[in-house]
Amino acid sequence: MRVGFGEILLLLERCKSMRELKQIHGLMITATLIRDIISLSRLVDFCANSDSGDPDYAALVFLQIDRPSVYIWNSLIKGSSNRNNPDEALSMYRKMQRRGYSPDHFTFPFVLKACALNRDRNYGMCVHDRIVKTGFESDLYASISLIHMYASCTDMEASEQLFEKIPKWNVVSWTTLISGYVNNNQAGKAVRVFKEMELQGVQPNEITMVNALVACAQARDLETGRWVHQRVRENSNVILSAAIVDMYAKCGSLKVARDLFDKMPQRNVVVWNAMIGAYTQYERSKEALSLFADMQNAGLTPDETTLLSVLGACAHHGALSLGQGIHAYIEKTHIGNVIIGTSLMNMYAKTGETQSGIQIFNGLEKKDVTAWTSMIIGMAMHGRGREALTLFKVMLRDKDVTPDHVTFIGVLCACSHAGLVKEGEEHFNSMRKVYGITPTGQHYGCMVDLLSRAGHLTEAERLVKSMPIEPNIAIWGALLNGCEVHNDFNLADRVGNHILQFKPQGGGVYVLLSNIYAKAGRWQEVMMAREVMRLKGLGKTHGCSYIEAKRTLTI
Repeated sequence: MRVGFGEILLLLERCKSMRELKQIHGLMITATLIRDIISLSRLVDFCANSDSGDPDYAALVFLQIDRPSVYIWNSLIKGSSNRNNPDEALSMYRKMQRRGYSPDHFTFPFVLKACALNRDRNYGMCVHDRIVKTGFESDLYASISLIHMYASCTDMEASEQLFEKIPKWNVVSWTTLISGYVNNNQAGKAVRVFKEMELQGVQPNEITMVNALVACAQARDLETGRWVHQRVRENSNVILSAAIVDMYAKCGSLKVARDLFDKMPQRNVVVWNAMIGAYTQYERSKEALSLFADMQNAGLTPDETTLLSVLGACAHHGALSLGQGIHAYIEKTHIGNVIIGTSLMNMYAKTGETQSGIQIFNGLEKKDVTAWTSMIIGMAMHGRGREALTLFKVMLRDKDVTPDHVTFIGVLCACSHAGLVKEGEEHFNSMRKVYGITPTGQHYGCMVDLLSRAGHLTEAERLVKSMPIEPNIAIWGALLNGCEVHNDFNLADRVGNHILQFKPQGGGVYVLLSNIYAKAGRWQEVMMAREVMRLKGLGKTHGCSYIEAKRTLTI
């Protein structure tokens, strides 16, 4: 029985698998419809863009077409863009033009998506020029795609200029601009644009709301976050619910976040990660690890984000055994990368397993500044200051890595523990002169600690007084420690007066002052310090350590 054109189109419309598609392709050949451009367009589109399709088969069919339509070119470009193969999409776009075909308003959004995926601003600008020359600049979706492309390439100024030229009634254009600000860490502007959108009377969709909530989370803007939450309908989906939980969690409202989390009828990995990550961020590691165990019991598989949060909680809680179990899981599943490796190093360093951290560090194919910094800080924390400084020198020989302000905290800490005053001063001075890094309070604190430990108390006091920022209690405390070690009672009096202005809540400062006064035989001051502690209800902070017991890993 001969199959007609109409039947072929109907079969292609109902096609569900590549097996059926190949049978239809065979029918097209036997029915001499293999050169029919409409049927071929539908066939290529299924292969390139259906979830059940096969892009390689689409490419083979394409090679047999003498004069493919613009629709077919668009299908192949779209398929490559949607399958995260931007290089192939851009290659097809170039071939299309070389063979004399003019792109239409459907072509440009797919090509610009590929440019956005590649973060290729220069190529995107060439496409922009082509859009202008071919008269498609007034096309709304081409303009929105340009806004997205420039935002993906971190050029928010160009995105803003394009946004000003298009109609303001379209929710997609507003959402694209808000998303661009969010992805470029400009949360304040994202919130402002969302509020402006509301004033313009444009109804946000769920994607808009998710981005607005993410912006509030980034900006720690709890007030606006609550307002956005009130705009969300009760039957919101799991993605929007996860964004709400994440917003409250990152803004520090952990109780509200947990209540919402517990009431959710469905929870995906994203919402579990939001809650576990928040507990880790606010150093509530016990709750983070407990929730991770609940996540495992619920049958969910942890992803990279989960593992990073759990490793951070292990580092803070001293849960070495669980951290080793996570390490084994990472090795088994092959999901390791520089970020995961750095987190593992940090976990081992903080739990005292420095050697394991070194082994992971040496095994990293590419070491970024965070990896180098984590290893330097890990060594410095465990009294291996000279080794940390040697590692820093090796790091400086890597031309692809530049130390940042965190690196110098580790370096100065290493100098302090090793008692290397001259080297510490050299590194401190090089921050501004060589690397253009303005020292923060933490850097000054490290230097005061270094000078105080080494007995250079006059220099330490001079540095504190010359600081361009107001010294905090930690900096004065470092100087006071030096006074006790080196028995400088006169300086201790002056430093003590500065510290007491902060009205310290812990008993450590009063104990330290009491010890200094006792060494000097000033018993009346000793009694006064102890009386203040009694009246404030303060006691000595007892030494403690985390002990991990009977914790198992089921992943």
